[in-house]
Amino acid sequence: MLHQNRAQLTSRRTFIRCSAGAAFGLLAATAIRSTFGATDNDASTAFKGEDIFAKLLAKANEGKWRELPIGECMKRVARELEGTPYVGFTLELDKDNEICSVNLTGLDCVTFFEDTLDFSRMLKKGGNTPQAMLAEVMFTRYRGGKMTDFTSRLHYTNDWLHDNEVKGVVKILAPDLPGAAPFTQKVGIMSEKPKNYRQLVAHPELIPTIKKFEDEINGRPTMFIPMDKLPGVESKLQSGDIVGVSTTERGIDIAHTGLVITDDAGVPHFMDASSSKKKMKVTFEEGPISKAFNWSPKLTGAVFARPLEPAGT
Repeated sequence: MLHQNRAQLTSRRTFIRCSAGAAFGLLAATAIRSTFGATDNDASTAFKGEDIFAKLLAKANEGKWRELPIGECMKRVARELEGTPYVGFTLELDKDNEICSVNLTGLDCVTFFEDTLDFSRMLKKGGNTPQAMLAEVMFTRYRGGKMTDFTSRLHYTNDWLHDNEVKGVVKILAPDLPGAAPFTQKVGIMSEKPKNYRQLVAHPELIPTIKKFEDEINGRPTMFIPMDKLPGVESKLQSGDIVGVSTTERGIDIAHTGLVITDDAGVPHFMDASSSKKKMKVTFEEGPISKAFNWSPKLTGAVFARPLEPAGT
């Protein structure tokens, strides 16, 4: 869900310097820009990449993507986004106000899966404008589909999955997959290290609300697929399934996110916005998905969620 921040994983993806107090998954983009070196943005610009949006829409109309199942639609969107530069911190437009934004010119691991999903949802519902896509992003990115302040953003991936299952956007798969086990990792990095989040520095009065949501997440039963059980679930996965890679890193739940995308032979691969220095772009990873999460011994497995057809389509 990003949307991101934590302590450094020995990772080839989505890591920020440990000395600055790093963060992953839905958390890294919320870090303090002065600390992490992110650049200022024009807070009035909520949508960047309208030319990319127009090209996607033209391809979608030509290929009649809106007639496909949503997972197959997402596959086509994701493959069109392949090669997009990896750029972090694109959501942090203002330290005082939460702004719902889209930036198709640069994606991180969360905005990649989020924009792929929300462009597809917009398309399936007949939308064809940046404003329509922003409406879908607001619905999935914020608790209950409503943006208020920084605390309304779904910062932790498992919280994003839970909230979007309640909203009918996705179905969490782990409980029904072979080898599923209880997920016991606890979250808390945001309330424990608020100095790493520019909006919490500017508004410390928001920290108790963040802590309340963390306690709710920690009290919610969650399942995941341990690393050694991943080969047994590959045949159950489909293009468009959302992936969260779990970790033992203190205070966080998910270290990295992406999508399942099948190849021409039907083999499920991992597709992500990779921050590897050799890549730094949206990448269709080689090998089956069960072999994709080998870049750190701290990684423990994965959670999966399947996108659902938007209501009324």
